[in-house]
Amino acid sequence: MEELALNDTVKVEEGPGRMLVRLNRPQVRNAIDAAMVADLHEVCAELERRPRVLVVTGADGVFAAGADISELRERRREDALAGINSGLFDRIARLPMPTIAAIDGPALGGGAELAYACDFRIATPRARFGNPETGLGIMAAAGACWRLRELVGEPLAKEILLAGRVLAAAEALDVRLVNQLVPEDELPAAADRLADRIGRNAPLALRLTKLALAAPPGAHPRFDDVAQAVLFETEDKYERMTAFLEHRR
Repeated sequence: MEELALNDTVKVEEGPGRMLVRLNRPQVRNAIDAAMVADLHEVCAELERRPRVLVVTGADGVFAAGADISELRERRREDALAGINSGLFDRIARLPMPTIAAIDGPALGGGAELAYACDFRIATPRARFGNPETGLGIMAAAGACWRLRELVGEPLAKEILLAGRVLAAAEALDVRLVNQLVPEDELPAAADRLADRIGRNAPLALRLTKLALAAPPGAHPRFDDVAQAVLFETEDKYERMTAFLEHRR
């Protein structure tokens, strides 16, 4: 990994086929500020250069309690139009390889939108999800107004976005906003197990499948046919299918 130019708002660890990013502003419950946005862009640039699974998590019972209100209060029209948070979360959603949010404690406001942008969400019983932005005179403009609707359906998304409903962990699991619920001390291992399962698959097949899932309806089936044509020509496909036919790993 190239040396990342970070502001110390995140801690980065390398693992087999993955990068673990731990949000690191405990004094403000991991509130997302401009420095953290810059650090996460650095992370994205590295994962675009050398694709692998991203695991993003918090610490000490907090995932991220929202955007930094002291900064947010001073932002003006031009800042909103610049898409400071929405641009970052869109970049995370578009990373080549799958992404995992490992959530212990509150994921609120911008913290929830960061979790929504990931492909998978694993949580502990202490996790909570909500978007209180309208109570602060703004809207959840960094993805919640459309990602949340896609994830949990419009009626529940309206309760969260318009009526301030906060989902407890069990509720989030029931509506499949969360893929898995695990005890607090098992969260890192659960994220690693999921990353391991992903990592057993062919990297290019993962990347093209993720692109297919994100493609608009009108792109199908042609996109899928072209992507499959690319995969049919790879040595990885031939070797994996040969191993299957020969009953070996």
